Amino acid sequence: MGSAFPAELRPARKPRTRPPWDVLAAVAAGGAIGSVLRYGAYLAWPGPLSTFVVNVVGCLAIGVLMFVITDLVAAHRLVRPFLGVGVLGGFTTFSTYVADAVHLVLGGRAALALVYLAGTVLACLLAVAAGVLGARSVAGALGRGNR
Repeated sequence: MGSAFPAELRPARKPRTRPPWDVLAAVAAGGAIGSVLRYGAYLAWPGPLSTFVVNVVGCLAIGVLMFVITDLVAAHRLVRPFLGVGVLGGFTTFSTYVADAVHLVLGGRAALALVYLAGTVLACLLAVAAGVLGARSVAGALGRGNR
């Protein structure tokens, strides 16, 4: 059976390559560390406020990290998977953020759930921007920047 699309519109097939096991291992190791840190924050301060703080702090760190490894230093190729996707991806938790909102709604606090949902997204976006701008400002004050 032929394809419904002409040959020139079909995407070219890429040859199969070996899985990047070193990258997967870096993400897994970083994710384990970040998840343990997040769980520790939850044990110290359970509830939606803990999730909010973890997500905002994690997004601030992501902003700093992305500026540093893209504009300041020539980072090893596993730094972003380990720190960005692994540690900070494991530390921040948008699945718990949604679960917290559901619990607020089920507890009869739907308005608070909406404020929590919108406020978290806004605060996290602002935190990423603050991380980038703050790191850029510090780098500029130190006379560094753009590799």
